[in-house]
Amino acid sequence: MADLKQIAETLVNLTVKEVNELATILKDEYGIEPAAAAAVMVAGGGAGAGEAAAEQTEFDVILKAGGANKLAVVKLVKELTGNGLKESKDLVDGAPATLKEGVSKDEAAALKTQLEEAGAEVEIK
Repeated sequence: MADLKQIAETLVNLTVKEVNELATILKDEYGIEPAAAAAVMVAGGGAGAGEAAAEQTEFDVILKAGGANKLAVVKLVKELTGNGLKESKDLVDGAPATLKEGVSKDEAAALKTQLEEAGAEVEIK
C-alpha cells in the first residue's frame, strides 16, 4: 500500500502547471473529470500555500499602448470610462496608464478583449 501521507504531501506541493497536467492524465487515462480533480486539489490546500494563494478579487486594467489604430482606441476609452474626448486622448497618449481600478475579473477580461480588438496593448494586474 502506498504511503498516503507522502502522496498527500506531493499533491499539496504541486504547481498550477502540474495540477493541470495531472487533471489531463486523470481524465484521459482514468475517466475522472478535471473539475473533480481540481476540487480535490483545492480541498487539499497547502501548508503555507493558503496565505500566498489568496484569490485576487479586484483587478486594475492598464493601457500599455494605444497601438496602431489610436483613434479607435481613444473612442473606445471615451466610451468605457465616460470621460470626454480630450481626457480619453490624453489617457491614451500618456500610456501606460490605469484605465480602471478595482474591477471584477470578468469585467477586466471584457475590457481587455475590447481594447485589444481596437488595437491597444492592455495589461491586467
